[in-house]
Amino acid sequence: MSDPLTDAEDDAATPLAPEERHDLIPSYITDRDQLNEVEQLGIAEADRWAFSRKRDVLDEGFLLQLHRRMFQDVWKWAGTFRTTERNIGVEAYRIGVDLRQLLDDVRYWIEHDTYPPDEIALRFHARLTWIHPFPNGNGRHARLAADLLIVALGGDRFSWGGGGLIAADELRRRYIAGVRAADNHDLAPLLEFARS
Repeated sequence: MSDPLTDAEDDAATPLAPEERHDLIPSYITDRDQLNEVEQLGIAEADRWAFSRKRDVLDEGFLLQLHRRMFQDVWKWAGTFRTTERNIGVEAYRIGVDLRQLLDDVRYWIEHDTYPPDEIALRFHARLTWIHPFPNGNGRHARLAADLLIVALGGDRFSWGGGGLIAADELRRRYIAGVRAADNHDLAPLLEFARS
């Protein structure tokens, strides 16, 4: 049976497991539009909080706290690693190890000027999205984390296509295409999209 709240509109959206769906906090939400709206309020607040002072985005505890701040008023599991398997991302038991490896890699790239700052931030975004640490909200979390990293590296926030990715189908398609290309070791489409 179809669930208007959790059914994915495209194959890139992460479907929720039934037990995760039951962890929805606002009881009045009945469809994806309402869910997107209330999630966006939390994301906007988390954005203000995250940029209010210097943060160490390459800290696992901070990344968990960032996700919690983004979704704490919507999902009971906000800020906790997923425990269920997905059609995308690493196996749930590998999340912590793969995330620590990513954070170490990014620190190395920064310390050794391995890549230009935009590329470091977008490689971070792509790998964080690939790991897919949370039940949902991974792309939005990874974009905010990449924005925090590029600012910490002295750059400007990314434009991410210049519009809202939830409502704009064409922007979302371009973003997903860029992420998928990055998964296949071609960062150019994501670099282009992030600064368009």
